[in-house]
Amino acid sequence: MMKKENESYLSEVISKLTEHKMAMAGLMVILLEIILVVVLPLVLKLNPYDSDYTAFFAAPDSVHILGTDAIGRDVFARLIYGGRTSLLVGFCSTIISCAIGVPLGLIAGYFRGKTEIAIMRVADVFMSFPSIVLILVLVAVIGPSIWSVTLVIGVLGWTQFARLIYANVLSVSEKEYVESARAIGTPDLKIITQYILPNSFAPILIAITFQMASAILMESSLSFLGMGVQPPGASWGNMLYDAQSITVLSKRLWIWMPPGIALLVTVLSINFLGDGIRDALDPKIKI
Repeated sequence: MMKKENESYLSEVISKLTEHKMAMAGLMVILLEIILVVVLPLVLKLNPYDSDYTAFFAAPDSVHILGTDAIGRDVFARLIYGGRTSLLVGFCSTIISCAIGVPLGLIAGYFRGKTEIAIMRVADVFMSFPSIVLILVLVAVIGPSIWSVTLVIGVLGWTQFARLIYANVLSVSEKEYVESARAIGTPDLKIITQYILPNSFAPILIAITFQMASAILMESSLSFLGMGVQPPGASWGNMLYDAQSITVLSKRLWIWMPPGIALLVTVLSINFLGDGIRDALDPKIKI
């Protein structure tokens, strides 16, 4: 009976999500981007590091469809590889944040007492600092690279998941089925994994989408400031770095518009998907 109810709820959620036009559009864009950044470099033999010494700041043509940059590198190749970097950082850092924040939120909300106070106060300390400043300092200490940026963004992003799960656990812990499980002597670990965590899955899923969008923007910001992915590595952020010149901004639009549009479309698509998941999981909302 319970299995049938779960299957019915899941099918209802999927049905509502597929009816959410903006979420489906966002999902299609994200899937298309993943396919492009994985397949195109293999099919077209793209190389983001090779320079064409006869075409510095060349406008788009049949050879370089999006033109070249200041040292003759193909903008299209760097755009594709930059997309791979941004999506990789966003995904991996979000997994790190989730892996840290969810267990801590579960522990704080379930066991309460001194454990709750310690975890939540540490979260408050992390959240009291401007995130960009703290990330810049830590990246400067560790050394700027794609992996240091991923690690720092991931480690500092745990507070959102911890506070979200903590609030949800406080609510779920008071339910009758949890109290009944405690009364018959069910181990704490089993209660957390079988009763509390499954009922906290919805807010986790929603938080993952928004955290990923935030991580992609943060990586691009750090790379734009010179503290993220280092040259000659390709990133949408360090491609935008070239747009600091007034000449490039006004006369060489092919240098900065492709990464700027790609970043905008990617973040909007992830946010649209997150909105759709949130609406689909909310029984009060009819799509």
